[in-house]
Amino acid sequence: MRLTVALALLVCGAAPSALAEERGSRARVSANGLYSVRTVDVGVGKCRLEMLKENGPLWSADVCVGTVDDLYFASNDGEKVWVLYPLVEKGKPPPGKKKKGSSLAWARVMVAAQFDRTGQKLQERRLTELMTTKQLPEVRQMAHHLKWLEGTLGIPGKGPRLTDAGVLEFEPVGAQTQRLTF
Repeated sequence: MRLTVALALLVCGAAPSALAEERGSRARVSANGLYSVRTVDVGVGKCRLEMLKENGPLWSADVCVGTVDDLYFASNDGEKVWVLYPLVEKGKPPPGKKKKGSSLAWARVMVAAQFDRTGQKLQERRLTELMTTKQLPEVRQMAHHLKWLEGTLGIPGKGPRLTDAGVLEFEPVGAQTQRLTF
């Protein structure tokens, strides 16, 4: 089958690399099973957020709200999306004088955001809102990034999930279960 497709592309003059440019995230289904959401990387700096129904697209927005490696969750009405960012770039301390508490600047990064059908950000959560200062040492820090979400990127634990009620549940490392509602 692949050989047939490749031959058809060559006959039509299309290069296989042209098709490889578009890359999509894993589609995740809403709690009620009616909708699924994903993002598609359509080229350098160009993305499309898509909400799909069983019979095809419901809506799409030409906006980059994350990467294909982030986790997308659809609301039960197909109107909103929560995005969890399991691998985030560390925050940087503000320029100028060193202030008390600036040593935690790395943890003040956005790790979750909710968007509507136009790609407009409705709300966001920062790591410091989900974990206490005592829990922050559990976060896996790399040179420029951090991993904070259980069940992802090799961190043991339950992965993020939608409940039957449409609530997004997840566990930051070393912290209690967090819940985000649509």
